[in-house]
Amino acid sequence: MKVSATQLSEVKLVEPQVHRDQRGFFLETYHANRYADHHIGPHFVQDNLSFSQQGILRGLHFQWPHPQGKLVYVLQGEVFDVAVDVRVGSPTFGQWAGEVLSAQNQRQLWIPEGFAHGFCVLSETALFAYKCTDFYHRDSEVSLRWDDPAININWPLANPQLSDKDAQAAYLADLSEDQLPCYGEVKR
Repeated sequence: MKVSATQLSEVKLVEPQVHRDQRGFFLETYHANRYADHHIGPHFVQDNLSFSQQGILRGLHFQWPHPQGKLVYVLQGEVFDVAVDVRVGSPTFGQWAGEVLSAQNQRQLWIPEGFAHGFCVLSETALFAYKCTDFYHRDSEVSLRWDDPAININWPLANPQLSDKDAQAAYLADLSEDQLPCYGEVKR
């Protein structure tokens, strides 16, 4: 597998080794030892799956004080996936990295704890999978505006469909420091 840094060095793009032949393909979507060698993980406790239509945008979400690292990939379709550094004191605070993930390119994105995450669906539909390093904690979930001008994400669609929660999400500048992780306070 090939692992490379994105615009944010701690957010990693993973390109698994794909074995193809006339029957189709085979790949490992996760191998604890190989991923640990690249500081991805270290321990996953929950797997999630979402299905969305074209034009849906989910995010930007993170948890604090129960942060989640996420290993994400697409099983069907194509998405534009984004991670935003929300760690107070980080040299890359408020910066984002984005990658196109699809069933065709079979790429994965590692989003460490302390980063907000979101994606928008580019294909007709998308089946999106993610492995998490902590359980979902409703009281710890924070939603950040997808269109926050201070972050200035270059989303590939102008008028996405949002949940009520995401439509009413906070701007980064409106979040208090106790709602945000501190750089060095989360595991890496």
